Amino acid sequence: TPGIKVLMPALSPTMEEGNIVKWLKKEGDTVNVGDALCEIETDKAVVTMESSDEGVLAKILVEEGSKNVRLGSLIGLLVEEGQDWKQVEIPADAGAPSSVAPPAPAPAPAAPSVSAPPKLQHQPGTMQVRLSPAARNILETHGLDPSNVTPTGPRGIFTKEDALKLLQEKQKGKPSELKPVVSPAPAAVPSPSQATAVTSYPRPAIPPVSTPGQPAALGTFTEIPASNIRRVIAKRLTESKTTIPHAYAAADCVIDAVLKLRKELAKDDIKVSVNDFIIKATAVTLKQMPDVNVTWDGEACRRLQSIDISIAVATDRGLITPIIKDAAAKGIKEIAASAKALAKKARDGKLLPEEYQGGSFSISNLGMFGISGFTAVINPPQACILAVGRARPELKIVEDEEGNEKLEQHQLMTVTLSSDGRVVDDELASKFLETLKANIENPMLLALN
Repeated sequence: TPGIKVLMPALSPTMEEGNIVKWLKKEGDTVNVGDALCEIETDKAVVTMESSDEGVLAKILVEEGSKNVRLGSLIGLLVEEGQDWKQVEIPADAGAPSSVAPPAPAPAPAAPSVSAPPKLQHQPGTMQVRLSPAARNILETHGLDPSNVTPTGPRGIFTKEDALKLLQEKQKGKPSELKPVVSPAPAAVPSPSQATAVTSYPRPAIPPVSTPGQPAALGTFTEIPASNIRRVIAKRLTESKTTIPHAYAAADCVIDAVLKLRKELAKDDIKVSVNDFIIKATAVTLKQMPDVNVTWDGEACRRLQSIDISIAVATDRGLITPIIKDAAAKGIKEIAASAKALAKKARDGKLLPEEYQGGSFSISNLGMFGISGFTAVINPPQACILAVGRARPELKIVEDEEGNEKLEQHQLMTVTLSSDGRVVDDELASKFLETLKANIENPMLLALN
């Protein structure tokens, strides 16, 4: 019975591959249009994939836990209602390496170099073995053949552990064949005592890390695979810091009035955080100064009509920025409820794409971690991000109505604006901070805007 193909979908604009977190249907289950089929980790969040066809789930071709499944890869098969789902025809290309990873390069009939170690996948007459980068390095360094060993990695990948096991077996049988291929390195010439140690004993099971010919110390590092989200964060941070001319300006805000108003609201069972006041004050300031509510598209500046505030939320999978839409039009209580709900969805990995894509201005608050002040990296294509520190008590000299000086304690908070110098110059950034400071220090006026 021919099946209806279920392909890995594009669940975010920047997604190139995804991880199958969990199948929500099992083989033999009836599937209707719109039913949740499986959970997929994209480069942004964990998103539920809904079926665009109906029928019976006949075959799951990519199991739970599979990583880096390319867009358009075949992950499952449906059959029409009434057909024998157990007799579904599995396409010949299903499960091929190209469905879950980039295809291996075709063997080139180049003459072998004398000094280069053998390329394992180019040997004629041997089966093609899919190698992890660490395994390839070990096998080529020691001239080992993996074709007679069954790989233990996911989807038949020959792992680093497989390579080390093969190396240990080789050591036990033929120590003399385990001499490493070492290229000349003038800066790392071993001493006579070191050279004696290398030639007197068989090669250790751990390949060299820094100095050729020298065994690495055991347990020097733990390799942690990067998730899709972490890889995208790394890419965007690098893009931001290397292509955007960051400028920084800081201001100290007196938040005594904010803390007082917050206590009064709490008496009426209205719970809002200091950060909610910062969000509201920022949105009002952007409404007063629309030239800061802008993005840069690579060639021109765009002034946005809607004030959408992205709030940075730290999750186990990395940083993500859900958006409070049209924040200037929302009251402080509504902002508090939105921020709380979005932060929870972000930490649970349940944000929808429209809830984190876009935004016109970002806010990152590390005050809850005891940070006094910091600078944040701009979230492109936005032009600005505001870094918020903790509230701290400080003594200030003030004059009363009669001109007498006295010491008073105030709660201060440092806010630091990172701005794109191409669209927000130093003067505009300074005026923005001046206006923001005034709005934060007069929270009763925020309700009128």
